[in-house]
Parts: sequence; structure tokens; C-alpha cells
Amino acid sequence: MTKNIVIGIDLGTTYSCVAVWKNNHAEVIANDLGNRTTPSYVGFTSNERLIGDTALMKAGNNYKNTVYDAKRLIGRKYEDPDVQSDMKYWPFKVIEKFEKPHIHVKYKNETINFTPEEISSMILTKLKECAQDYLGGEVTDVVITVPAYFNDAQRRATIDAGKIAGLNVLKIINEPTAAALAYGLNKTMKSDENVLIVDLGGGTYDVSLLSIKNRIFTVKATSGDTHLGGEDFTNRLVDYFVSDFKRMHNKDLSSNQKSLHRLRRACETAKRTLSTSTYASIEIDFLFEGIDFSSGITRSRFEELNSYLFEKMIEPISSVLNDANMSKSDINEIVLVGGSTRIPKIQELVSSYFDGKELKKTINPDEAVARGAAIQAAILSGDLSESIKNLSLQDVIPLSLGIDNRKTITDFIIKRNSPIPIKKTVTRITCHDNQSSVRFRVCQGERSLVKDNIILGELTIEGITKAPRGETKFDLTYEIDKNGVFNVSAVERGTGLSKAITISNNKGRLYQDEIDRLIKEAEKYKEDDEKAKERIESMNELDDYIYNLRKRLKNSIISLDDKITLSNAIDSIDIWMRDNQNASKEEYEQKKNDLMEKEDSFFLFLF
Repeated sequence: MTKNIVIGIDLGTTYSCVAVWKNNHAEVIANDLGNRTTPSYVGFTSNERLIGDTALMKAGNNYKNTVYDAKRLIGRKYEDPDVQSDMKYWPFKVIEKFEKPHIHVKYKNETINFTPEEISSMILTKLKECAQDYLGGEVTDVVITVPAYFNDAQRRATIDAGKIAGLNVLKIINEPTAAALAYGLNKTMKSDENVLIVDLGGGTYDVSLLSIKNRIFTVKATSGDTHLGGEDFTNRLVDYFVSDFKRMHNKDLSSNQKSLHRLRRACETAKRTLSTSTYASIEIDFLFEGIDFSSGITRSRFEELNSYLFEKMIEPISSVLNDANMSKSDINEIVLVGGSTRIPKIQELVSSYFDGKELKKTINPDEAVARGAAIQAAILSGDLSESIKNLSLQDVIPLSLGIDNRKTITDFIIKRNSPIPIKKTVTRITCHDNQSSVRFRVCQGERSLVKDNIILGELTIEGITKAPRGETKFDLTYEIDKNGVFNVSAVERGTGLSKAITISNNKGRLYQDEIDRLIKEAEKYKEDDEKAKERIESMNELDDYIYNLRKRLKNSIISLDDKITLSNAIDSIDIWMRDNQNASKEEYEQKKNDLMEKEDSFFLFLF
């Protein structure tokens, strides 16, 4: 395995995917169950932690302690309206701690509060381990994708999640940009072509407009909604069937989290069914208070329920066209990415907006983003493969960056969709007579009032020249490098007094000491996972031994009495094992040894 190999990870709301550049192409890595995507689920039980498929499979009986949608919480504050809205659909508990949402679960009979970064790091760890198993060595470097419209706090929180997982995040890349890399890599373009990437996943929606020419990918504009996706369509179905159940049985099942979780799983299946069929049925035995639930929904009704959400998708498309100063006719190709773009109505709306233009669906919408991340990872690692060695990518910032004006108004310094790297300097003046200090608050967002935007950080210069208002001047510089690292500096003219910060330790992200603590905890959970794995392996070894011993006993030449004696011993341990699924590794091993001793007393006659 190459020393500096870098993997690409699409950390999704509902499913995640990992890929690597190998044999001159981006290769998706299957997980331990052979699946090419892994559910972004983490489950906690009395004796183990489950990640991915196993967490999803056992969620029905462990709904209060199975966490998903962590991407919808990462980098957000607890009082965020979207967080408050989502909480009513989740069976797990979300609490406020230091103004941030924390997930409240029971693990090994203890109550633990996890940050969204920790939950995300567990999913990243799972994907890293899958890559290591496939590649046969340690992996430390990674490129992780995020929605194009993620703000700085959400991006940096994603980097923190990578650190907790023991990964060195070389770069954060926008999901639609990654998809464009995957799409455009093997496409021969005769001239400058403009490609629109429509990326609708489980929890986020992005639209990016790129020009691709001579193997140079240039992002012209990006827009989207960090809280729009398949989960919202499922939520509409849940609400519909809760009302349907109440109409039919005059009972409100929404107060029962287990019933709500079972209904949600059925709604997810129905949603997928409606992408290929015009009708989907719901059949759930003993859904609530012993009542069987049988219902269904047509595709037309599903589209009606979600019409408002579907229509919200057009505004970002219009926005990127305006920002890029292009018309519909300037778009050469439209590429669909993300599982939710399989919904026929969404395809119809996008195509209709472009006057019936054909949509490109030639790449797997579930894997395209991870493949693009792997391509970017290979470029960063210095891979000289012919197909990527001259590939170049220029991205843009998704949201405007500004400074507060007298604590109320936002003065914008770098507008959204400005290409990076970028550097801009503006002049600022004091607003009070004889000021001895000045404070600059850095804002991100598109709103005119500071309070409606995100405060990324602030810097204060003490001991400035005292003078009448407006006479002391400062050069304020905003600089974003090619990796998206944002630096702010302020210099007083004349004296040269200055202050500079790298926007990082804002309230939306973890502090380094907290990251270090969580890394140590992640190691502890890793040890717990390894012990759980060993315990399950011991249980499987005992089960295999019982199965094989029964086969040998069936063909043995021992007496009937001895056969009965040994068969009873086998049955006894078999029953014990089925009644003790959470027994320790040592207990399983002891039972196996006990059975082996029984077998040894008859070994001369068994074959």
C-alpha cells in the first residue's frame, strides 16, 4: 500500500460512502457487509456500540439509543429553529449543553451525552476501518465532502469530527464540486461547457454551476439549503400517516416513540417505492396499542404533500444563474446527484425549469460525491496518473463575509461565490471620540443585520491612538487561502499596531482541549468495540462448534445411551447460549471448553 494514500469520504445525512483512487480510477470501497454505502447510524446498547448497517438493523428495538441525522446538528446551536423542528421526529433525546445540541443516550447502563462531532467521528471511523481493511494498511489522510452551503462553523465542526476519528483532513470539498469531478473526469469536452450540478441528498440540497474547460473545473456559483432533503419528505409522510391512523382509530400514536420509529421506517420504504411505482402500501402489525395499521399513498398525494418543499428547489437554481450572470440557455448539461433526485417529480421540475432539457443520470447518485472526493484526494497526494495529473479545481466561498458596523449593520467585504483564494482590504475608522480600543466582529451570511448572521469570531486592538472619531484609521484584511482557511488582520495606520486571527475557535466548533479529550474517548470506545467483536467471535465459535459436533454425533458409532448423554449436554449449552446473548467472551469460551471435555470422553468413537 502506498504510504501517502488518501481516501475520499462522503459523510452523508442518511448514508455515507468511502472511495479511493486506485488503478487509474476512483473505486468505491464496500463495507464489511459488502454494501457500497453505509448508513449514518450509531447505536448504543448495554454492552456494545453499533455503527452502520447493524445499528440500523437493530434500531427497531433500540430506537431511543440509535442516533442518526447527526449531520443536521453539526455546527449548529441548540436553539436553531431547524434543530427544534427536527427534534419532534427523533426518538433519541437532544439536550442543550454550552448552547450546542448534545445527543443523550444510554451506553453500558450509563447516561452519556455526545456532541454531533463525536457521532460523526464514529461514522468516519467505521469508513476509515473499511478502507484500511481493503487497502491492507493504515489510513490517516482524507478529503471529506460537505454541502456547498455549509457555513464556516459547520465546515470546521466536520474537520473536528475527522480529528476525533484519528484522521488528518487535508481538505473539505463541496459535494456538488466533487460530483462534477466524478462526472467530468472521463468526459471529453470539445469546448468550454457549463455544467449545473443538482445535489439533493437525505438532509441537504446544493446547486453548483461549474465551467469545465481543458481539464480545469471552475465553480462559478453555488447555492442551496442545508436543511432540505429526503428526511423532510419522509417527515411529511410520517405526519400524513399519523393523521390517517388518528382518523381511522381515533388514537394519536405520535406520543409513542417506538410506534413513531416503526412508522418512519415504513414511510422511508414507501418513499423509495414511489420513485418507481405510482402507489405504495403501509402494513404494520401491532403499530399502536395492539392495532394493526394498513394504509397506502399514491405518488400524486406524495407529491402534493411535498409540493412546497419541491418548489423550494427552484430558487437556488435561479440564484446560481443570476450570480454567474448566465441564462438557462448557457447551461450545457444538468447532472443529478444524491439519492433524492430519483424522485420523478423532482426530475420533472428541474427539466421543466430548463424548458424540457434532458437530465444527465449517467453516474450513480449515491457514489458520485465519494468518487469525486477520492479524485481530489489523489490530486492532493501527488498522484501522477495520466487522467488526473493536469486536473485543476477552483472553488468559491458559499456565503458572504462581512464586518459589523456599529454592532447592528453588516458591511460585506467578500461576497458569496467569490473565487478562492482571495484577499481583500478595506478601511475602517473609529466611531467615538478618544477611543482606546477597537473591536471587529466577523460575520458570515447574507442578511443586512448582524444579529441575523453568524458571528465567526472577533479581534480587539487595545491601546490605539486616541483622537476624535473618524481620525484613527485601520486597514482590515480578509484572506482565504486555497484550502478555505480564513485569516483576518487589522492594522492601525501610522503606529502599525496590529492584531490577527485565524477564524477557528468560534462558538460553533470545539476547542482543542475538548478535541483532545474526545480523541482519547474515541480510543476507549475503540477498545470497547474490539472487546465486543471478540465477544461476538467467541459466541460464533461456540455456535459453530455446537453445529459441527451435532453433525459428528449423528454419524458416530457410540452407544445410544452415550449419544443421548452427549446430545443432552449439547442441547443444554445451546439453550444457555440462546438465553445469554450478552454473555462475556470468557463465558462463551468456558462453555465451549466444557463441551470439548464432554466430547473428549467419547473421542475414540467420534469421526
